[in-house]
Amino acid sequence: MKGKFVSHERLLVFINKVLLNSGVRRDVAEHVAKGLVQASLRGVDSHGIRLFPHYMASVKAGRINPDPAYKFERTSASTGKFDADHTFGHAAGIESARKAMELAKEAGTGSVAVFNSTHFGAAAYFTLEIAKHGMIGLSFTHADSLMKTYAGKRAFLGTNPISFAAPVEGEEPFCLDMATTFYNFNKIKQLRERKHSAPAGVGADTEGNETTDAEKISMLLPIGGYKGYGLSLMVEVLCGILTGMPYGPNISSMFKAPLSQKRFLGHFICAMRIDCFQEEKAFKRRMAALLDDLRNEPPMEKGAPVQVAGDPEKKNAAVRGEEGIPMSAQEAEAFKGLSAEYGVEFI
Repeated sequence: MKGKFVSHERLLVFINKVLLNSGVRRDVAEHVAKGLVQASLRGVDSHGIRLFPHYMASVKAGRINPDPAYKFERTSASTGKFDADHTFGHAAGIESARKAMELAKEAGTGSVAVFNSTHFGAAAYFTLEIAKHGMIGLSFTHADSLMKTYAGKRAFLGTNPISFAAPVEGEEPFCLDMATTFYNFNKIKQLRERKHSAPAGVGADTEGNETTDAEKISMLLPIGGYKGYGLSLMVEVLCGILTGMPYGPNISSMFKAPLSQKRFLGHFICAMRIDCFQEEKAFKRRMAALLDDLRNEPPMEKGAPVQVAGDPEKKNAAVRGEEGIPMSAQEAEAFKGLSAEYGVEFI
Protein backbone atom coordinates (compact mmCIF):
# COMPACT_ATOMS: atom_id res chain seq x y z
CA MET A 1 0.00 0.00 0.00
CA LYS A 2 1.31 3.46 -0.95
CA GLY A 3 1.38 6.47 1.33
CA LYS A 4 -1.59 8.79 1.10
CA PHE A 5 -3.21 11.99 2.34
CA VAL A 6 -6.34 11.58 4.44
CA SER A 7 -8.60 14.39 5.64
CA HIS A 8 -8.53 15.07 9.36
CA GLU A 9 -12.33 14.74 9.46
CA ARG A 10 -12.17 11.18 8.11
CA LEU A 11 -9.36 10.25 10.47
CA LEU A 12 -11.32 11.63 13.41
CA VAL A 13 -14.34 9.50 12.49
CA PHE A 14 -12.24 6.39 11.81
CA ILE A 15 -10.25 6.55 15.06
CA ASN A 16 -13.36 7.24 17.10
CA LYS A 17 -15.24 4.29 15.58
CA VAL A 18 -12.33 1.88 16.05
CA LEU A 19 -12.05 2.91 19.69
CA LEU A 20 -15.78 2.46 20.26
CA ASN A 21 -15.79 -0.93 18.52
CA SER A 22 -12.93 -2.05 20.74
CA GLY A 23 -14.92 -1.24 23.88
CA VAL A 24 -13.44 2.15 24.76
CA ARG A 25 -15.97 4.36 26.51
CA ARG A 26 -17.48 7.12 24.36
CA ASP A 27 -16.09 10.13 26.23
CA VAL A 28 -12.62 8.57 26.39
CA ALA A 29 -12.70 7.72 22.68
CA GLU A 30 -13.64 11.29 21.79
CA HIS A 31 -10.70 12.77 23.72
CA VAL A 32 -8.21 10.29 22.23
CA ALA A 33 -9.38 10.81 18.64
CA LYS A 34 -9.25 14.59 18.99
CA GLY A 35 -5.82 14.54 20.62
CA LEU A 36 -4.23 12.30 17.99
CA VAL A 37 -5.73 14.10 15.01
CA GLN A 38 -4.91 17.54 16.42
CA ALA A 39 -1.25 16.57 16.81
CA SER A 40 -1.00 15.30 13.22
CA LEU A 41 -2.96 18.26 11.85
CA ARG A 42 -0.43 20.59 13.49
CA GLY A 43 2.47 18.60 12.04
CA VAL A 44 3.52 16.93 15.29
CA ASP A 45 3.57 13.54 13.56
CA SER A 46 5.66 11.84 16.23
CA HIS A 47 2.76 12.17 18.69
CA GLY A 48 -0.15 11.95 16.27
CA ILE A 49 -2.05 9.26 14.42
CA ARG A 50 1.03 7.08 13.88
CA LEU A 51 0.78 6.05 17.56
CA PHE A 52 -2.81 4.85 17.24
CA PRO A 53 -1.98 1.20 16.37
CA HIS A 54 0.33 1.07 19.40
CA TYR A 55 -2.42 2.41 21.66
CA MET A 56 -4.90 -0.13 20.30
CA ALA A 57 -2.44 -2.95 20.98
CA SER A 58 -2.07 -1.56 24.52
CA VAL A 59 -5.84 -1.64 25.06
CA LYS A 60 -6.02 -5.19 23.77
CA ALA A 61 -3.15 -6.38 25.99
CA GLY A 62 -4.45 -4.67 29.13
CA ARG A 63 -2.06 -1.75 29.64
CA ILE A 64 -4.72 0.89 28.89
CA ASN A 65 -8.07 0.82 30.68
CA PRO A 66 -10.92 1.52 28.21
CA ASP A 67 -13.53 2.20 30.91
CA PRO A 68 -11.87 4.12 33.76
CA ALA A 69 -13.38 4.98 37.14
CA TYR A 70 -11.91 8.45 37.60
CA LYS A 71 -11.39 9.80 41.11
CA PHE A 72 -10.83 13.49 41.77
CA GLU A 73 -9.94 14.87 45.19
CA ARG A 74 -9.92 18.60 45.78
CA THR A 75 -7.09 19.23 48.21
CA SER A 76 -7.37 23.03 48.61
CA ALA A 77 -9.13 25.99 47.01
CA SER A 78 -6.80 25.81 44.01
CA THR A 79 -5.40 22.25 43.93
CA GLY A 80 -6.54 18.71 43.31
CA LYS A 81 -5.44 15.14 42.61
CA PHE A 82 -6.81 13.09 39.72
CA ASP A 83 -6.63 9.28 39.60
CA ALA A 84 -6.75 8.34 35.90
CA ASP A 85 -7.29 4.61 36.58
CA HIS A 86 -4.77 3.72 33.85
CA THR A 87 -6.82 5.04 30.94
CA PHE A 88 -5.54 6.95 27.91
CA GLY A 89 -3.48 9.94 28.99
CA HIS A 90 -5.30 12.08 26.39
CA ALA A 91 -8.58 11.54 28.21
CA ALA A 92 -7.08 11.90 31.69
CA GLY A 93 -5.32 15.09 30.63
CA ILE A 94 -8.42 16.77 29.21
CA GLU A 95 -10.53 15.82 32.22
CA SER A 96 -7.81 17.20 34.49
CA ALA A 97 -7.54 20.39 32.44
CA ARG A 98 -11.26 20.88 32.96
CA LYS A 99 -10.84 20.37 36.69
CA ALA A 100 -7.96 22.87 36.72
CA MET A 101 -10.16 25.45 34.95
CA GLU A 102 -12.98 24.88 37.43
CA LEU A 103 -10.57 25.48 40.29
CA ALA A 104 -9.18 28.59 38.58
CA LYS A 105 -12.64 30.08 38.11
CA GLU A 106 -13.02 30.11 41.89
CA ALA A 107 -9.47 30.57 43.15
CA GLY A 108 -7.73 32.36 40.26
CA THR A 109 -5.42 29.43 39.56
CA GLY A 110 -5.96 25.70 39.41
CA SER A 111 -3.33 22.94 39.58
CA VAL A 112 -4.06 19.24 39.20
CA ALA A 113 -1.64 16.37 39.79
CA VAL A 114 -2.57 13.33 37.68
CA PHE A 115 -1.50 9.82 38.63
CA ASN A 116 -2.04 6.23 37.41
CA SER A 117 -2.05 7.44 33.81
CA THR A 118 -0.50 6.48 30.47
CA HIS A 119 1.21 8.30 27.59
CA PHE A 120 -0.75 11.50 26.94
CA GLY A 121 0.48 12.37 23.44
CA ALA A 122 1.24 16.00 22.62
CA ALA A 123 1.31 18.26 25.69
CA ALA A 124 -0.18 21.10 23.63
CA TYR A 125 -3.55 19.32 23.51
CA PHE A 126 -4.23 20.35 27.10
CA THR A 127 -2.76 23.84 27.16
CA LEU A 128 -4.56 24.80 23.95
CA GLU A 129 -7.83 23.63 25.49
CA ILE A 130 -7.21 25.89 28.49
CA ALA A 131 -6.15 28.86 26.34
CA LYS A 132 -9.29 28.53 24.21
CA HIS A 133 -11.25 29.13 27.42
CA GLY A 134 -9.45 32.44 27.96
CA MET A 135 -6.88 31.23 30.49
CA ILE A 136 -3.16 30.56 30.51
CA GLY A 137 -2.40 26.84 30.51
CA LEU A 138 0.63 24.77 31.45
CA SER A 139 1.09 21.03 31.17
CA PHE A 140 3.92 18.64 31.98
CA THR A 141 4.50 14.90 31.87
CA HIS A 142 7.40 12.54 32.44
CA ALA A 143 8.55 9.59 30.36
CA ASP A 144 10.76 6.54 30.46
CA SER A 145 14.55 7.00 30.69
CA LEU A 146 15.77 8.22 27.32
CA MET A 147 17.75 11.40 28.06
CA LYS A 148 21.49 10.96 28.51
CA THR A 149 22.39 12.39 31.89
CA TYR A 150 24.58 15.47 31.53
CA ALA A 151 28.22 14.39 32.01
CA GLY A 152 26.99 10.80 32.51
CA LYS A 153 27.13 7.65 30.37
CA ARG A 154 23.55 6.44 30.81
CA ALA A 155 19.97 7.65 30.46
CA PHE A 156 18.08 8.40 33.66
CA LEU A 157 15.42 11.06 33.02
CA GLY A 158 12.93 11.21 30.16
CA THR A 159 12.18 13.68 27.39
CA ASN A 160 9.81 15.30 29.94
CA PRO A 161 7.93 17.88 27.84
CA ILE A 162 6.75 21.34 28.82
CA SER A 163 3.81 23.18 27.24
CA PHE A 164 2.57 26.74 27.78
CA ALA A 165 -0.34 28.35 25.95
CA ALA A 166 -1.99 31.77 26.15
CA PRO A 167 -4.86 33.36 24.18
CA VAL A 168 -4.08 35.97 21.51
CA GLU A 169 -6.35 38.50 19.83
CA GLY A 170 -7.07 37.66 16.20
CA GLU A 171 -5.37 34.27 15.97
CA GLU A 172 -5.09 30.86 17.57
CA PRO A 173 -3.40 30.80 20.98
CA PHE A 174 0.33 31.15 21.37
CA CYS A 175 1.62 27.69 22.23
CA LEU A 176 5.03 26.44 23.24
CA ASP A 177 5.28 22.64 23.29
CA MET A 178 8.80 21.32 23.70
CA ALA A 179 10.61 18.27 24.94
CA THR A 180 13.67 18.78 27.09
CA THR A 181 15.66 16.84 24.48
CA PHE A 182 16.31 17.99 20.90
CA TYR A 183 14.21 15.10 19.57
CA ASN A 184 11.77 12.65 21.13
CA PHE A 185 12.25 8.94 20.52
CA ASN A 186 9.21 8.65 18.29
CA LYS A 187 11.05 11.02 15.94
CA ILE A 188 14.05 8.69 15.97
CA LYS A 189 11.74 5.79 15.09
CA GLN A 190 10.44 7.84 12.14
CA LEU A 191 14.02 8.43 10.94
CA ARG A 192 14.70 4.69 11.15
CA GLU A 193 11.60 3.88 9.14
CA ARG A 194 12.65 6.36 6.43
CA LYS A 195 16.31 5.26 6.51
CA HIS A 196 17.40 8.80 7.38
CA SER A 197 20.28 9.97 9.56
CA ALA A 198 19.71 12.13 12.63
CA PRO A 199 21.11 15.66 12.87
CA ALA A 200 24.26 16.19 14.92
CA GLY A 201 23.70 16.82 18.61
CA VAL A 202 20.50 14.78 18.85
CA GLY A 203 21.42 11.33 20.12
CA ALA A 204 24.03 9.00 21.57
CA ASP A 205 24.79 5.28 21.34
CA THR A 206 24.78 2.71 24.14
CA GLU A 207 28.20 3.92 25.33
CA GLY A 208 27.07 7.53 25.55
CA ASN A 209 28.94 8.62 22.43
CA GLU A 210 27.18 11.10 20.16
CA THR A 211 26.05 9.61 16.82
CA THR A 212 23.95 10.59 13.82
CA ASP A 213 23.14 6.96 12.95
CA ALA A 214 19.45 6.64 13.85
CA GLU A 215 19.81 2.86 14.19
CA LYS A 216 22.50 3.29 16.83
CA ILE A 217 20.81 6.01 18.87
CA SER A 218 19.71 4.60 22.23
CA MET A 219 19.77 7.85 24.22
CA LEU A 220 18.69 11.42 23.49
CA LEU A 221 20.72 14.53 24.26
CA PRO A 222 19.25 17.34 26.39
CA ILE A 223 18.62 20.77 24.92
CA GLY A 224 21.18 23.32 26.09
CA GLY A 225 23.36 20.78 27.85
CA TYR A 226 22.97 20.99 31.64
CA LYS A 227 20.05 23.44 31.27
CA GLY A 228 17.84 20.93 29.44
CA TYR A 229 18.91 18.30 31.94
CA GLY A 230 17.80 20.62 34.74
CA LEU A 231 14.44 21.32 33.09
CA SER A 232 13.83 17.58 32.72
CA LEU A 233 14.54 17.11 36.42
CA MET A 234 12.09 19.90 37.27
CA VAL A 235 9.36 18.12 35.30
CA GLU A 236 10.24 14.84 37.02
CA VAL A 237 9.64 16.49 40.40
CA LEU A 238 6.20 17.71 39.30
CA CYS A 239 5.10 14.53 37.53
CA GLY A 240 6.93 11.76 39.35
CA ILE A 241 7.66 12.86 42.91
CA LEU A 242 4.66 15.15 43.52
CA THR A 243 2.18 12.63 42.04
CA GLY A 244 3.64 9.63 43.87
CA MET A 245 4.47 7.86 40.61
CA PRO A 246 7.72 6.08 39.67
CA TYR A 247 10.57 8.30 38.44
CA GLY A 248 13.42 8.02 35.96
CA PRO A 249 14.56 4.45 35.30
CA ASN A 250 11.72 3.08 37.44
CA ILE A 251 9.19 4.07 34.73
CA SER A 252 8.37 1.18 32.40
CA SER A 253 9.26 1.63 28.76
CA MET A 254 6.53 2.68 26.35
CA PHE A 255 7.67 0.32 23.61
CA LYS A 256 9.95 -2.26 25.24
CA ALA A 257 7.89 -3.27 28.28
CA PRO A 258 5.09 -5.85 27.84
CA LEU A 259 1.89 -4.18 26.69
CA SER A 260 0.08 -5.87 29.57
CA GLN A 261 2.18 -3.84 32.04
CA LYS A 262 0.69 -0.65 33.50
CA ARG A 263 2.91 2.42 33.21
CA PHE A 264 1.89 4.50 36.25
CA LEU A 265 2.64 7.84 34.60
CA GLY A 266 2.04 11.23 36.18
CA HIS A 267 1.11 14.58 34.65
CA PHE A 268 0.80 18.08 36.08
CA ILE A 269 -1.68 20.58 34.61
CA CYS A 270 -2.29 24.22 35.56
CA ALA A 271 -4.79 26.90 34.55
CA MET A 272 -4.52 30.60 35.40
CA ARG A 273 -7.19 33.25 35.10
CA ILE A 274 -5.80 36.24 33.22
CA ASP A 275 -8.26 38.71 34.72
CA CYS A 276 -6.74 38.15 38.15
CA PHE A 277 -3.69 40.01 36.84
CA GLN A 278 -4.84 42.12 33.90
CA GLU A 279 -8.00 42.82 31.91
CA GLU A 280 -8.36 39.88 29.52
CA LYS A 281 -8.96 41.88 26.34
CA ALA A 282 -5.93 44.07 27.03
CA PHE A 283 -3.79 40.98 27.61
CA LYS A 284 -4.87 39.44 24.30
CA ARG A 285 -4.14 42.70 22.43
CA ARG A 286 -0.70 42.95 24.00
CA MET A 287 0.01 39.29 23.17
CA ALA A 288 -0.86 39.99 19.53
CA ALA A 289 1.43 43.04 19.51
CA LEU A 290 4.26 41.06 21.11
CA LEU A 291 4.06 38.24 18.58
CA ASP A 292 3.77 40.61 15.61
CA ASP A 293 6.73 42.67 16.81
CA LEU A 294 8.82 39.52 17.01
CA ARG A 295 7.71 38.32 13.58
CA ASN A 296 8.66 41.70 12.11
CA GLU A 297 12.22 41.49 13.37
CA PRO A 298 14.80 41.53 10.54
CA PRO A 299 15.72 37.95 9.56
CA MET A 300 19.25 36.69 9.08
CA GLU A 301 18.32 35.13 5.74
CA LYS A 302 15.90 36.36 3.11
CA GLY A 303 12.89 34.08 2.85
CA ALA A 304 13.37 32.71 6.37
CA PRO A 305 11.30 35.07 8.54
CA VAL A 306 11.47 35.23 12.30
CA GLN A 307 8.79 33.02 13.84
CA VAL A 308 7.47 32.43 17.33
CA ALA A 309 6.69 29.12 19.00
CA GLY A 310 3.63 27.55 17.42
CA ASP A 311 3.89 29.33 14.06
CA PRO A 312 5.02 26.22 12.14
CA GLU A 313 2.16 24.24 13.72
CA LYS A 314 -0.38 26.89 12.74
CA LYS A 315 0.89 26.82 9.16
CA ASN A 316 0.81 23.04 9.08
CA ALA A 317 -2.77 23.03 10.36
CA ALA A 318 -3.83 25.41 7.60
CA VAL A 319 -2.15 23.34 4.87
CA ARG A 320 -3.16 19.93 6.18
CA GLY A 321 -6.68 21.15 6.83
CA GLU A 322 -6.95 21.60 3.05
CA GLU A 323 -4.69 18.86 1.69
CA GLY A 324 -5.13 16.18 4.34
CA ILE A 325 -2.76 14.54 6.80
CA PRO A 326 0.08 12.59 5.17
CA MET A 327 0.38 8.91 6.03
CA SER A 328 3.38 6.78 5.14
CA ALA A 329 2.85 3.42 3.47
CA GLN A 330 3.66 1.71 6.77
CA GLU A 331 1.14 3.83 8.67
CA ALA A 332 -1.54 3.30 6.05
CA GLU A 333 -0.96 -0.46 6.21
CA ALA A 334 -1.32 -0.42 10.00
CA PHE A 335 -4.61 1.49 9.73
CA LYS A 336 -5.80 -0.97 7.10
CA GLY A 337 -5.18 -3.75 9.64
CA LEU A 338 -7.24 -1.93 12.26
CA SER A 339 -9.96 -1.45 9.66
CA ALA A 340 -10.19 -5.19 9.10
CA GLU A 341 -9.94 -6.09 12.79
CA TYR A 342 -12.60 -3.69 14.04
CA GLY A 343 -14.91 -3.56 11.02
CA VAL A 344 -14.48 0.15 10.28
CA GLU A 345 -13.98 1.29 6.70
CA PHE A 346 -10.70 3.07 6.05
CA ILE A 347 -10.33 5.13 2.88
